[in-house]
Parts: sequence; structure tokens; C-alpha cells
Amino acid sequence: MNKVKLNRFVEKYHLSGNVNSVALATKENTLSTRFMSGDKSLLGELVMKNWSFKDSEIGVYDTEQLVKLLGVLSDDIMLELVSSGDKAVALKISDADASVNYMLSDLSVINKPPQLKNVPKFELKLKVDSTFIKKFIAGKSALVETDTFTVITDNDSVKIVIGYATINTNRVTIPVETETYENMDNISFNANLFKDVLVANKECESATLEVSSQGLGRINFQVDDYNVTYYLVSESKAD
Repeated sequence: MNKVKLNRFVEKYHLSGNVNSVALATKENTLSTRFMSGDKSLLGELVMKNWSFKDSEIGVYDTEQLVKLLGVLSDDIMLELVSSGDKAVALKISDADASVNYMLSDLSVINKPPQLKNVPKFELKLKVDSTFIKKFIAGKSALVETDTFTVITDNDSVKIVIGYATINTNRVTIPVETETYENMDNISFNANLFKDVLVANKECESATLEVSSQGLGRINFQVDDYNVTYYLVSESKAD
């Protein structure tokens, strides 16, 4: 098994530490998880195909520790569930020269993200390409103290502004190509979380960002064996 494939999966939900505890499900050669950030402003669903492992559901309470243990091993790894009776208690991961033991968590202590019901209409559908991803990451890195980005519609065009305010501010403005357009009030989201989402999926050449006037954003990435969708709850509607 290739460790890089597993690491990429972890990066897409861990989001630089914003999500640490998840339940991982293996079924019919897919690995999947649903996850939620600590402040509950982000929900996500992630599926990876071509995953050869025993059908199971396991609790990962401390993803950061799992990442550190994976770092001990080379790229070619083997995974094995360690059980006590009929209960999986640990994940043994080994390469040709060493092995690590990661203790699993009881699923009852993992916070399950709520099921999204009554998903609102998304008035905006925006094209996200590799240029946008690079520009947003660079823009947020330049504005370290800025916590939000704002989606602004104007005369059939859309721009995303990091650091928007009604007064003059340091800001980065990125025009975005639209697939679906309706005018809406300015709406703001967590820029730090969105940057981490883009960093975790920076290998994608294209994606779709949808925005609802009800205060919800949705972005989907499909690349290689990965399909991941993130839902962002708005910080507030900007003036």
C-alpha cells in the first residue's frame, strides 16, 4: 500500500489540524469519512476509491498523532487491524524496517457531524481553477491577520475579496468566472479554513464553489481517487 495515498486522504479532512477526530469507514474498496471542524463552521464528506482493506469502521481520535507515526515509515506500508475479541483496538502499520502501533478510539467518543437537511438553493456557481487556488493561498498568506473573505456580486460578475470592509483596508481581490449567477448581498466566510481547504486540494486543476444567500458555501473537488465536498457556514453577511 502506498503511504502517500493515505496521507493525501488524511490531509483532505485534517485541514492543518482543524479536524482531529473522525470515524473512518472501509466498505467495498472505498475509504470514507464525514467530518466537522471544532468550531462547527465547516462540514465535509470525503471518499477515496481503490482502497484495499478489510471492511470496518474505526475511530481516529488524534489524527495529528497518526500523521506523526506515519512519518516514521517509508512509502510502501502494510496496515493491519489489531483486535481484542471482536473489537478493533489498534492499527498496526509497518514497512520493511519498522512498525508503528496507533491506538484506536471507541466510536462513541467521536463527534458525528449532523446530516445536512434542507440544503438551500445555491444562487452562485463559481469556477475554481489552479490559478485561483494559488492566488487565494498567496493572498491569505500576505494578510495573516485577516480572518474572512467576502463574495461580492456586481453586474453579472463576482469577485472574492480577502480583507473586505466598508472602509479602505489592505485587501486582495480575485475575480471569479461564474457558471450560475444571481445578485445577492455580500457574504463572508472563514478565510483561514478556506485556505486550508485549498492547500489540502492544491493538486486539483478545477473545482466548483457554490454560494447560497442563506449563508452556506459548498465546494467540491474530484481528483484521482478522491471526491471531497466541504460545506462552509458564513461568518456573517458583510455590509
